[in-house]
Amino acid sequence: MAERSFKEEVKKLRLGQGAEFRGEGILAVTKALLQSGVAYVGGYQGAPISHLMDVLSDAQDILDELGVHFEACASEAAAGAMLAASVNYPLRGAVTWKSTVGTNVASDALANVASGGVMGGALIIIGEDYGEGSSIMQERSHAFAMKSQIWLLDPRPNLPSIVHMVEKGFELSEASNTPVMLELRIRACHLYGRFEAKDNRRPSPSVKDALENPVRDVTRIVLPPSSYVHEQEKIDQRWPAAVQFIKDHKLNEFVGGVTGDIGVIVQGGLYNSLMRTLELQGLADAFGNTELPIYVMNVTYPLVNEEIIGFCADKKAVLLIEEGQPDFIEQAVNAILRKADVQTKIVGKDVLPMAGEYTADILTQGVRAFLNYHAPHLAASSSTLVHPPAEAGTLPAKLPPRVPGFCTGCPERPIFAAMKLAEKELGRFHVSSDIGCHLFSINAPFNIGNTTMGYGLGWAGASAFNVEAKKRAVAVMGDGGFWHNGLTSGVGNAVFNKSDNVLVIVDNNYSAATGGQDILSSRAENPARSTKHAITEAVKGVGVKWVKRVRSYDVATLRDTLRDAMTTAEKGPKIIVAEGECQLNRQRRVKPLTNRAIKQGVRVVRERFYVDSDTCTGDHACVRLSGCPSLTVRDNPDPLKVDPIAYVDNSCVGCGHCGEVAHAAVLCPSFARVELIYNPTWIDRALAWLRQNVIGWLQRRAARSVA
Repeated sequence: MAERSFKEEVKKLRLGQGAEFRGEGILAVTKALLQSGVAYVGGYQGAPISHLMDVLSDAQDILDELGVHFEACASEAAAGAMLAASVNYPLRGAVTWKSTVGTNVASDALANVASGGVMGGALIIIGEDYGEGSSIMQERSHAFAMKSQIWLLDPRPNLPSIVHMVEKGFELSEASNTPVMLELRIRACHLYGRFEAKDNRRPSPSVKDALENPVRDVTRIVLPPSSYVHEQEKIDQRWPAAVQFIKDHKLNEFVGGVTGDIGVIVQGGLYNSLMRTLELQGLADAFGNTELPIYVMNVTYPLVNEEIIGFCADKKAVLLIEEGQPDFIEQAVNAILRKADVQTKIVGKDVLPMAGEYTADILTQGVRAFLNYHAPHLAASSSTLVHPPAEAGTLPAKLPPRVPGFCTGCPERPIFAAMKLAEKELGRFHVSSDIGCHLFSINAPFNIGNTTMGYGLGWAGASAFNVEAKKRAVAVMGDGGFWHNGLTSGVGNAVFNKSDNVLVIVDNNYSAATGGQDILSSRAENPARSTKHAITEAVKGVGVKWVKRVRSYDVATLRDTLRDAMTTAEKGPKIIVAEGECQLNRQRRVKPLTNRAIKQGVRVVRERFYVDSDTCTGDHACVRLSGCPSLTVRDNPDPLKVDPIAYVDNSCVGCGHCGEVAHAAVLCPSFARVELIYNPTWIDRALAWLRQNVIGWLQRRAARSVA
């Protein structure tokens, strides 16, 4: 169950020639693929392109009608390997994933397809997750493009430009026999706009046609001596062909004024931020009209020497806006100009940060510094911002940190509460973390986790600790990471090397961290995929003997099972599978059904928890051990007590974790479960009346005895 359904939106994919397409960036990319005659599409979900996989899944009927094959791949490596279909056949194929981590996983396949080259257009749509809102290490795809010589497109963030670059990306790939990357930043993926649609094209040939008429060209296989020939082809044939195509089809754009002794060179993906900066300084209007000459690089690799030289030749200084480090483009532009004996001053990282996201605020500072030195007349005219920022209210000198954490009712929270309780008994132990929601355990209140090495590499990250010692290392891995890479790199590796350490697998029914997509172990029925393959059976199949399955919300049992795994005399790898459905997906499924039933007058019972204010001592140990957003504090109603009491707010989903923790940790008995009954029957009302009267009578009797 994906976190968002596109069932209604995908109907727009049927729009034909001349119709106006309105929608989100991700949907526009899908439409562009169909208009380009794509034959096959694959990928692996991950921000900011998870929704592209969701759109493709929801558009399966349309893909089938056109004869387009779609696969939700086991990993980015599997997706990258799909491009092998374009090596010997004129098939247009597209794959997608989150970069740079996904590109790292797919690197083996990409290096091979880039070496041998392609006959059909091969397009790699990558979600460039760079910036302060990113969830990964801060790296750029540019380095990989240069390393393997894959052309890199970075279109201006508007739907017509993105759609145009998808279509031209296939053509560029075919013209130069080289795979092409198209990077989309998070804002580009989710922006809304419109463009003029074209008719969808059936792939010709189709994958079926190619399969029934196999072709073999041994010179495309990466083996000596062909591999050396491929390297020569890249320089002598593919690169010149790509540059010529870029020039002929004007993929890069010259906008703004045509004269002036200064100018700006900008990556296409940063164009909107640049124009906002110029608008704020009075150098452009809200529609992007400006007199400042701008060279927009919608293709950031390879660079087109003639275009760069022509743009810079009549200028004394040019501001180069290149986000991230190292400054690949700035170095290359300087080399191009100096070799051509063009002495234009290139200003880049000396007025802009070497690393980090280039927001409009950052660009404003850099543009002003550039103008102050190289165009003081423009700097003076733009000294006052057209739209100055609103006055901020009074803020504390230092705001408290607000670290990311688990959602309300998350089944992963009790796992780490159990670990904290086990640590209380056994002492601290090394925890090798993994990519996924469970990585939030490194933050308060759990503070668990020593390292993370990559998706599905949690147990492999602890493999160096497979030694005789008084303690065992613990690794954590999600079900998504398990099927992505963990079964072989983690579990298989541990079995082969007779590891004596412990692995906790978080089984929450979906690849939850990437948006709730189905995986092999999902419990849901999926008509297009094979599900319900138990993780416990998979690990037993590769040789693990010590396997325990526990309900993740059962904190006491989970703690005891973890203690057993850490202390048992039995040697060999030990795996605990903690099962609990992702609450976000559960609530997305359950809430609409519940609300509908309530409106229809059906009797509905909803569980939630509360804290008895008379019993709560105010020590807040439950908060420190749970960390649930619904478990907070409020003023103590007892005027004789100063400390605030624990309080469960109305966002509670009734998972029971807070009560389980209080019981397992032998805390206070202040937690209680209540049932909220909607549309009660006469029996419910009668029972409520009886309870109120009995309790009231007991309370009055107790009051009389005190008096």
